[in-house]
Amino acid sequence: MENPQSILLKDGRLWLNHGPIDLFIEAQGHTREVELAYQTAIIKFENLLAQIVEELPQLRKPVGFGKMKWKHQISKKMENACLHFEDCFITPMAAVAGSVADTIIESMVEGSDLKKAYVNNGGDISIHLSPHAVFSAAIAENSSSPDFTGSLQIDFNSPSRGIATSGWAGRSFSLGIADSVTVLAKNAAIADAAATMIANAVDVDHPAICRKKAETLDPDSDLRGNLVTIAVGHLPFSTINEALDRGIRTTQQFYRNGLIDAAFLSLQGQRRIFAPEKTKRPYLNPNISKTSYSETCV
Repeated sequence: MENPQSILLKDGRLWLNHGPIDLFIEAQGHTREVELAYQTAIIKFENLLAQIVEELPQLRKPVGFGKMKWKHQISKKMENACLHFEDCFITPMAAVAGSVADTIIESMVEGSDLKKAYVNNGGDISIHLSPHAVFSAAIAENSSSPDFTGSLQIDFNSPSRGIATSGWAGRSFSLGIADSVTVLAKNAAIADAAATMIANAVDVDHPAICRKKAETLDPDSDLRGNLVTIAVGHLPFSTINEALDRGIRTTQQFYRNGLIDAAFLSLQGQRRIFAPEKTKRPYLNPNISKTSYSETCV
């Protein structure tokens, strides 16, 4: 395993890389506070991948059969996020990217006085905001060939501090067919797990969908024994809506359980937005000129 890399980019962001973990970090505040936060992030990041790898066999096992005794906090964070969804098949690996982002942002904030900061781990983002600060980000239509179809905003008064996106063409395997599912939650770990589960729920049987056993694609996959999506051909409009309806039902349940704050679901040009009515606009702003969409509010 190669050594961790850290580079301060010309635009003021910090880039951290170690194996599959690729972080882009930005902090705002007094110069000394930002420098301190970046130094803390670099130190915290140094052993993070090694800690995950050490407990990887256990992290690949489904949650819900009693809490594991973890040696490292990152593993515990991953499991705790996924225990919220233990009624379905899920392993702590569903929250790995979000948990890494949360771990780094927590270390930065603990020892620094920052106006705003974020850690972006491949689209799973953990956020810190002070009063009057606002975080904005684009919403990607498809993780394999990003098409930014809207934006989201989170301010200090929002309960959301985590954003995550999942889909069948993303970095990890999916049981569903969603092009993308973006979720806002109280932290990135829970958002990561929830996005995974909602993306799995956006599903339907159709001859245009191709699936294979996860272990035939990756012998070490935590989804062994499950069929994962490897291709989605053109689907009829009614089939797309049926799949999105299933995803929205899962989204509604997660919201009722207090797990998520808002979500954006996309499949072959059809999109759904789910958010509380009173906070809908500050959360998610679709570019409605590009495609059709519908809104589901509570």
